[in-house]
Amino acid sequence: MATVTVEINGRPYAVGCADGQEERVGMLARQFNEHVQSVAGQVGHVGDLRLFLMAALLLADELHELRQNGAPDTPPSLPAPDGVAEALNAVAARLEKIVQGL
Repeated sequence: MATVTVEINGRPYAVGCADGQEERVGMLARQFNEHVQSVAGQVGHVGDLRLFLMAALLLADELHELRQNGAPDTPPSLPAPDGVAEALNAVAARLEKIVQGL
């Protein structure tokens, strides 16, 4: 198993991956970081956990749209954008409480 260090929101993270997948993991991390930076630009400083969650939901929404437009194995529909934001805030608040309790 290989380890690659990626930078997300200005912080380094060591990520384990299969040997030979380091470049792909780096590319995926850069794509994810772009989403994190976009969210940060829209909502300001809300903590890494919340930023990561919001960015992950954006990526999940993009994947959902791609699958709806012809890709196989379409997952269940996500809630409407207003519902996503509300659900996101609730989930992020719960996750922050969990992390603070560690």
